[in-house]
Amino acid sequence: MARITRLSGSIDQIDVDFVEREATSRLLMKLSIHLHLAGLSLSNTVPELEKSGVQRSRKAIHDWVQKADLQPVGGKAPNQIVLDETVIRINDQQYWLYAAANPETNELLQIRLYSTATTALTQLFLQELREKHDVENAVFLVDGARHLQTALQRAGLRFQVERGGNRNSIERIFREVKRRTSSFSNYFRHVEPETAENWLQSFPTWWNSLN
Repeated sequence: MARITRLSGSIDQIDVDFVEREATSRLLMKLSIHLHLAGLSLSNTVPELEKSGVQRSRKAIHDWVQKADLQPVGGKAPNQIVLDETVIRINDQQYWLYAAANPETNELLQIRLYSTATTALTQLFLQELREKHDVENAVFLVDGARHLQTALQRAGLRFQVERGGNRNSIERIFREVKRRTSSFSNYFRHVEPETAENWLQSFPTWWNSLN
């Protein structure tokens, strides 16, 4: 079971308006989603619900997480943005997890999963980030990856190459994401890519609630 510190944070950002008919109270549904995103497996989330006298299957909780369609809150205007990607394995395939974070607040601004890492996909990621947040005056902190630098140049966004320092915030996020995948490594098992990406898209709601 995850440590208590990982189960902290607010559940207020979790929206369960997708519910029409559901015997479980909305509060318990929010709590279940929050616990799973915070680090409990579906198997360990089930008995937490049972403590409140509610019996639901692992699939039911899984479906709540999927249907909640959680996304990072938009409208931010950071001074700096850490941009990076890391490899995530889903069954026997390799994917690239792109992430953008504000190193001053440690908040995740955006996260996306792609089947490869290219300049074109980085540009797509930046376009979506631009639509969600005010990033025109931000300085992007990147490592030596040429496709990241090229995409930023083409987008007309400022960047500087930095290793360590404020870029460490993204490494903490990637470590926590990988801790949460199967067997505490960067490996999702027995899931479709869409399911993995939906969980990854939901993860920032919990992560940002801690900051």
